Amino acid sequence: MTPKERATRAAAAMWETDAASQWMGMHLDAVDEGTAEMSLTVAAHHCNGHGTCHGGVSFALADSAFAFACNSRNQISVAQINSITYLAPARKGDVLTACAREVSLSGRSGIYDVCVRNQDGIVIAQFRGHSRALRGQLFAE
Repeated sequence: MTPKERATRAAAAMWETDAASQWMGMHLDAVDEGTAEMSLTVAAHHCNGHGTCHGGVSFALADSAFAFACNSRNQISVAQINSITYLAPARKGDVLTACAREVSLSGRSGIYDVCVRNQDGIVIAQFRGHSRALRGQLFAE
């Protein structure tokens, strides 16, 4: 099995039971070993009292992309530490894309950067996630 095939199968197994990402309106657009791309169109119910996309929604999108990237080797992995820096507001109707990429993987610990951009390429947020691998796989190999 190629790394891309493994990542695709792992993502399919995760997506099947990822009710939260699906409920929020996210789409899994691409996955490969150590990378993932997800998108979300900002709807009215994603906006806060300022009329902009709630920071928790941007965080959730980045966190989901991070999850698919760090589980792409079919090794169950979870978030250990995550942080986000908000750089620009997103608004209703914006299409946000979160691109996650592996920065480092050593033993059971990984570091992933996720850039969230809008449809014009403006960076909305930068996210860094630290993963920890657990026992088990998403599908039997």
